[in-house]
Amino acid sequence: MGEPLTLQNAAIRLSFDRRTGALIGVRAVESNWDILDRPAVGRSFQLLVPTRPMTDWHADGRRNNPVFGEEQTLAALDVAPDNRSATFVWDGLESRYAGRLDIRVTLEVVLSDRQAVWSTTIENRSPYPVESVHSPYLGDVRPPPGADEFKSFTFGYSDPVERKLWPSFENNRGYYGNDRPIQVISWSPGVPFCLLKSKDVGLYVGVGSSEVELVSCMAELSPGYDEAIDSHVPAARTLADRPVVTRVAAVHVPHVAPGETRRLTPIVLEPYRGSWHAGADIYCRWRDTWMTVAPPPAWAAEPHAWQQIHINSPEDELRLRFTDLPAVGRECARHGVAAIQLVGWNDGGQDQGNPSHDPDPRLGTFEDLRRSIAEIRAMGVRVILFSKFTWADRGTAAYRDTYRRMAIEDPYGDAYVYNGYQYQTAAQLLNLNTKRLVPLCFLNEEYLRVCEREFDKLVALGAAGMLFDESLHHAPALQCFAADHGHRPGAHVYANDRALIRRLQPRAPPGFLMAGEACYDWEFEVYPLSYFRTWNPRHVPLVRYLLPGAQIMTAITGFNDRNMINQCLLYRYVMSYEPYNFKGRL
Repeated sequence: MGEPLTLQNAAIRLSFDRRTGALIGVRAVESNWDILDRPAVGRSFQLLVPTRPMTDWHADGRRNNPVFGEEQTLAALDVAPDNRSATFVWDGLESRYAGRLDIRVTLEVVLSDRQAVWSTTIENRSPYPVESVHSPYLGDVRPPPGADEFKSFTFGYSDPVERKLWPSFENNRGYYGNDRPIQVISWSPGVPFCLLKSKDVGLYVGVGSSEVELVSCMAELSPGYDEAIDSHVPAARTLADRPVVTRVAAVHVPHVAPGETRRLTPIVLEPYRGSWHAGADIYCRWRDTWMTVAPPPAWAAEPHAWQQIHINSPEDELRLRFTDLPAVGRECARHGVAAIQLVGWNDGGQDQGNPSHDPDPRLGTFEDLRRSIAEIRAMGVRVILFSKFTWADRGTAAYRDTYRRMAIEDPYGDAYVYNGYQYQTAAQLLNLNTKRLVPLCFLNEEYLRVCEREFDKLVALGAAGMLFDESLHHAPALQCFAADHGHRPGAHVYANDRALIRRLQPRAPPGFLMAGEACYDWEFEVYPLSYFRTWNPRHVPLVRYLLPGAQIMTAITGFNDRNMINQCLLYRYVMSYEPYNFKGRL
């Protein structure tokens, strides 16, 4: 290989092959951790360049046409005099099944005092799209010296998600679909960073831009387990005549069209010493340079409690009429509960009829609900209306006639479908008549106008705020391929999550509370309060650590729920009282 190129700062030392550009060594300087220590397994990048359309399996060509960076030869290498940055250029790439392709890859690796930042640009002059890009691509990640275990760590719903990488490797994708065990660790912006960690040493991997593009962190164990029952990573360095490696990559899915040039989201690597807090601190220092948390109204900024109460579902409980709600308000006022989150008030009940925010006529009139909200407000209690803009109810005529054209589409022109939620009856609990939910495209201007119209109904009812249920995701969709939504094919459907709220905010009166469910970190820029459920007995307050000043609310469901109340006091969570799983009264 000759003498490698070495770039180093106080925290990380990188070694590259000068001929291929492969990353052949990574060392965490302060902990003496050789993260990658075998040049022969080094990687630089990987592309997927399909030579047949995604949707036509009978067409000539093949979908799985990879380009392996380690098999290419550099066209140019420019190293800065201080050895803190380098630019690698590969021009004209040999693909596995389609021969040489007119694609240029330019990689800039820049070291700051402690970080290494990968910035990759794809110039596609070939006749085929560049669908995905692995960059950076670590050909092996070894556990730190002396570690008992090695894990990935990232965001979850209300707790971090940790998955084993060593001595066992957790495969979270079906074994049937890949040659080797795979772990999809994270994807942005819902999870803008992850950690690869032992108890006291780790590697931070995070995005380096606040722009919203789809980037996932993935790990792969090659060639596979030696003992499947334990998901065990082989102890030997080789198995079946192949090196035993745990590869880790940031995987971009940019769909770079023929004739297009795209600069991908920069990716940051930084080793750290300490617990997960030290890794999270790296992220916070960067995020705090550009993001601030939205301030809540004065009443919601103080320590206080809510009650969440559900009054109808798709199976027709019809628990309370709108004219009955002041009695709930009086109970809250008597017990010092500051707000009521009203759920199931919309036509059809919770998770039916979306995205309609018309009051259910079986519960009373629009005016009945408006008057009850005003009466409760006069008691000193706010009413927050449960809302839902993510979905359309697939079982309605409105979906078929209107919302289908606004749905997030897969590459085949079909709408993505979410399985939905089951309520009360045996038919629903057995998933027989569950209402299926279709995610709608926030990048579609026509649907954004629908959101404005539906939001105006909440304001007209006199609500003190809304709680946007499932504001955190668009499952199962990540990208939209609709040709008539006004965005590029494969646009990331999370890109307008914050823009939607900024668009709605001027339509509300001063002091209107914008709250969301389990907001991912960047959403706190527009949501002053986030609701989630934290009854894990080993709850780890990651969101509270990342956002010390944010208002976070959690559910209190037990009849003598002192442990949950203690948790709220410990982590400064707002309490949401929810007797009978939010179907009952205080």
